[in-house]
Amino acid sequence: MTLAVPSLPTPPVALSAGTLAERVYAQIKQLIFDFVLLPGDRFSESDLANRVQVSRTPLRQALQRLQREGFLLVFPKSGWQVAPLDFDAFGQLYDLRMLLETHAVARLCEADPRPSLDELNRVWLVPEAERQHTVLTIDRLDEAFHAALVEAAGNTEMARVHADVTDRIRIIRRLDFTKPQRVEATYDEHALILRAITRRRADEAQRLLRAHIEHSKVEVRRITIETLQNARLRMAEAHTPPG
Repeated sequence: MTLAVPSLPTPPVALSAGTLAERVYAQIKQLIFDFVLLPGDRFSESDLANRVQVSRTPLRQALQRLQREGFLLVFPKSGWQVAPLDFDAFGQLYDLRMLLETHAVARLCEADPRPSLDELNRVWLVPEAERQHTVLTIDRLDEAFHAALVEAAGNTEMARVHADVTDRIRIIRRLDFTKPQRVEATYDEHALILRAITRRRADEAQRLLRAHIEHSKVEVRRITIETLQNARLRMAEAHTPPG
């Protein structure tokens, strides 16, 4: 008779240094995106290590990556700083994005077949009652819309540059969808652009797309400044002793 050997509990799997650094990178980046770590804030590695509960080695790897991407600045002997928001640089990135996307739209108006257009129409040409309003969902759909326009041009280098631009402006761009009226405007403007592309009216589609991106650039600057002011006010109130 064979005795059944009870299975032993599986020991917890320790995260590798690379995996841990990746997790810490995402965690700190989200703190920056959520304005928990405010632009211009200074901090030490030990303070942040205690906050995110991680050792110094994966923390430093994550911080160095965020520095390379422009989210952090480092000062010898005085620690780290969240990079101040540079709206001039963001404006240049929005201009580059506009060039890439308007070129791609012209190519899409000439393409045949256009399977990506069918999918975009399915997402954006919907009745108002079926529109998405969750910030994270609409943010993801919006990025996918603009990425699909560029990818449809069939130029992988152009798509790579566009993806980099998208990542660098995400910290302010996502705030566009915290306002209900901006969500509705996004649906309306995307629908107009898609209808112009469907009719192969390249000049009209490019004009609509330029106006859409320019409008977004102006609005996200206004919303970002307002959000920062509110975040600083909340922080000041949290540190004010009652009395």
